[in-house]
Amino acid sequence: MQFPLVHISWALADNALRPACDAFLEEVFGAQRASEILVTPETEALGLDREESLMMVGDTMLIPIAPAGRGAMEGNPLGDMLRRSAMAMRWIGLALKATDLAAADAWFAARGFRRHYDPGMEAHYFLVPRGQAMGMRLEIVAQDMPGDPRRDAGWSPAWWRDAHPLGIEGLQAVGISAPSLRDARALFAEKLEWPEISAPALPDAQVAAFAMGDSVLEALEGVEGSPLADHARDVKGIYHLVYKVADAASAATYLRSKGLPLIGDAEKRFAIHPDKAQGRLIWFTQVTPPGYPAAGSRLGKA
Repeated sequence: MQFPLVHISWALADNALRPACDAFLEEVFGAQRASEILVTPETEALGLDREESLMMVGDTMLIPIAPAGRGAMEGNPLGDMLRRSAMAMRWIGLALKATDLAAADAWFAARGFRRHYDPGMEAHYFLVPRGQAMGMRLEIVAQDMPGDPRRDAGWSPAWWRDAHPLGIEGLQAVGISAPSLRDARALFAEKLEWPEISAPALPDAQVAAFAMGDSVLEALEGVEGSPLADHARDVKGIYHLVYKVADAASAATYLRSKGLPLIGDAEKRFAIHPDKAQGRLIWFTQVTPPGYPAAGSRLGKA
């Protein structure tokens, strides 16, 4: 079963950090807010425990989430989860779209996954906790996200490619640190039945790639003692994102003009140093590996 990518989320420990995080996405990536979920007297009375901006970067939705309202209190389940997850190089996980939530539930159940339903949201989504997917939480959703422009017939992400200096064509891959590629294949190819495709050669990792709906999941095994191996042991989950850009050299020049230090090869594959990217590793490349699908969300397609 193939699930289009809905959003990628990460946690902030304190809501006071969220404006700077949103501003980074807006100023560097040209992110546009699809919607914003805020605590007001009315929403707090309903139990809202977080604040978040739904940020579009091309046709990918990124959501930094911070505890707020009831979530700011110790002991609130969501607030505590966000505080635990708010560390450098840790993401919460992925949301994937299902047109039939009951069928998706049965599909995951048949493969031995435990599912969690938040009270009152049983018709909208369920969660596969991060302990079952190498530290990456999966959220299987049936509803549309508030303000999601990808559902509008006239919307296009072409502005990020044609007008913004980064020249983003779309999300190419999500990378996850893996204790071993054998374990990754057992989870993603066998249990989740995501087809394995040809993987790119990377200088610091062995890679296995899997077709994940409209994107690619890259499982990365690092050598003992490497930052990647340490991440697989201590942090777990998503390790990086990879964006396809029209011209890598132009994108690198733009980022340097903003005073951002880069790592990697500016001609092929490079990233903003995580210390200057909200603690996240986000790569840019103009190369599409053989066998990878063309970058671009399928969420708005039948």
